Amino acid sequence: MTNHSANTFTIVIPALNEEEAIGSTITKCLEAREKIEQAANLDSIEIIVVSDGSTDRTAQIAQSFNDVNVVIFEKNRGYGAAIKEGFRHGTGSLVGFLDADGTCDPRYFADMCRTAIEDDANVVLGSRLGSDSKMPLVRRIGNRLYATMLGLLCGRAVTDIASGMRVIRRESLDLLYPLPDGLHFTPAMSSRALLNGLRVIEIPMRYEERVGISKLSVLHDGVRFLRAIIEGVLCYRPERIFLIGFTLCLLSSIVLGAYPIEFYWHNSRVEEWMVYRFVVCFFLGSAGLFSLSAAALVHRMKGLGPRRRDGDTFWTAALSKLFSGKRLAVLTGGAVVFSVVLLWPGIAQYINKGQVTLHWSRVIVGSFGLLLAFQAVVTGVLLEVLEIWEDHHEVPDHHTPQKG
Repeated sequence: MTNHSANTFTIVIPALNEEEAIGSTITKCLEAREKIEQAANLDSIEIIVVSDGSTDRTAQIAQSFNDVNVVIFEKNRGYGAAIKEGFRHGTGSLVGFLDADGTCDPRYFADMCRTAIEDDANVVLGSRLGSDSKMPLVRRIGNRLYATMLGLLCGRAVTDIASGMRVIRRESLDLLYPLPDGLHFTPAMSSRALLNGLRVIEIPMRYEERVGISKLSVLHDGVRFLRAIIEGVLCYRPERIFLIGFTLCLLSSIVLGAYPIEFYWHNSRVEEWMVYRFVVCFFLGSAGLFSLSAAALVHRMKGLGPRRRDGDTFWTAALSKLFSGKRLAVLTGGAVVFSVVLLWPGIAQYINKGQVTLHWSRVIVGSFGLLLAFQAVVTGVLLEVLEIWEDHHEVPDHHTPQKG
């Protein structure tokens, strides 16, 4: 078992065919060690290079340095796999990595390690998107878009979710794993850290032009980055996606329904052409209801997923109470009474005369009220089923025969 020393730092350098830059990157790390140790009051720093199936002289160049550990993959396993293997071989209480292509200056590790220790940060990112960054424009735009998306989904934001230079407390790795093996390792880590309530701090850093040819495909890896973010949300905060869907449906319904409501208020009737707005509002309302129900259900199932660091937010706590007890009874009872009031004249007409002349607007709105009541009851029952199942699994089985 690897002995993880206190107050030490492991630097991992993943490298795939980086013979043009690996020597310079290692040299810079060795030269920066003293500065990093003094800034963060570290006892020692180790450097691990992981050659990820390189077919050039990357591994040989790395092995020429006496004070560097080199791990060699015979076949390419992926950027993330190389970093994770370096973490596994390392002994530091802090672990970090930087790209081997010469874009990141290891001297920034000094501020990053000090921040991790003094500010008790779980993850410290080197933000490459400053005004003096030499990152290609397309990648800068992509990073900004993904950072904005992640911020909207998790309520917390960073500027550079795919930073290739960061420091992590080793004890935090269990809260971040599993992480993918490919280039989407970094956005996956960022999304998991933010969504799981870990303390993430960014440190501005200068980003240089890389040496050699980039392995990143803007289109292919961009899609993988997006998928990593979505998977992180689905893993830790799936209810937020459904709550966003509910909010969008609700706002759209209000916008579309505002004019017919105003018109009815002043004229006590609606125009025939408004039927299209009613139908669309019915659809949006139905979709919103299903989204709200799904949010409540997946929130209730959070015990089946990975351990979360933070508790419920105001909205998730309110959501968990909406479909239970008196609130559920008031919601369903109110919806049913409202619908019956709207639909009863038509029901009475059909019973007495065998035909219905009730205006279509009352039918649509009344049907929506009944759908709301039905969906609320079904959701409440499913939540109760989940609670019963959880209680059942928590009760020990005293009837299991003991082995003697």
